[in-house]
Amino acid sequence: MNRTNTGTVTAPGYSPGRTLPLSVEIVRQFRRRRTMVMFGLLLALPWVLVVAFQLGAGQPQPGQAVGSGLRMSDLATASGLNFAAFALSVSASFLLVVAVALFCGDTVAGEATWSSLRYLLAAPVPRDRLLRQKLVVALGYAAAAVIALPVMALLAGTLAFGWDDIQVPGTGEIVPAASALWKFGVVIGYVLVCQLVVASLAFLLSTVTDSPLGAVGGAVGLVIVCNILQAVEVLGELRQLLPTFWNTAWLDALAPEPDWSGMIRGVAVSVSYSVILVAVAFRRFRTKDIVS
Repeated sequence: MNRTNTGTVTAPGYSPGRTLPLSVEIVRQFRRRRTMVMFGLLLALPWVLVVAFQLGAGQPQPGQAVGSGLRMSDLATASGLNFAAFALSVSASFLLVVAVALFCGDTVAGEATWSSLRYLLAAPVPRDRLLRQKLVVALGYAAAAVIALPVMALLAGTLAFGWDDIQVPGTGEIVPAASALWKFGVVIGYVLVCQLVVASLAFLLSTVTDSPLGAVGGAVGLVIVCNILQAVEVLGELRQLLPTFWNTAWLDALAPEPDWSGMIRGVAVSVSYSVILVAVAFRRFRTKDIVS
């Protein structure tokens, strides 16, 4: 037996830093059925939308001149970039929220459901390391999910409607595809940051409850409640403190002269909430009585 500087007795060859490697956790989560089903749904959705637009009538055709006042859905078939922006706009408020909540809410509660959490800690895996490894992997899968949908939508839209300049909803202004492409990359990054609040809350709830459904549902419920509160105009500027208030600020980035102020505020709000929620999750889990 070896004795550490803190007086803890450990078995020969035991090193806390070697327990639960990221590679092992990545493979374990990848083999989960919900991972494959969710990624299959996200990758299939753009093609479903392409078929829907192809079957629909009265939509502007690629290259057709359009005027001002058109919605994003009216311009979805104008180019691959327009289609990708439309797919992101209709999925970011719910489908991506569910995907992020699923990956982050099931990570610890799922182990408790399968009664394997106490065996991981008996390995022994230090609690902080267990949470850190699971959080990193969960965020990685959540990020992959958020990125996969718009990238697949860009591919599907380009093949179906061609590669052309993007047309801005409302004004009908034209933005060259070359300059719009890097802006679209910024948009995806911003959506990722906005989803951090959902990920952090789902992760916190996952450390509190043994029910993955409860953790996922709680995070999704937060988004629904916040969207309802945003419609209450009497709250005034207080609505800007809601974690979902700035989620659509990325639309300003696609304009010929982007306005970054809303996105900057959105990043600040999202990161602030996320840091607090993750800190509470670690503090809560350190003293939790593990019985599952």
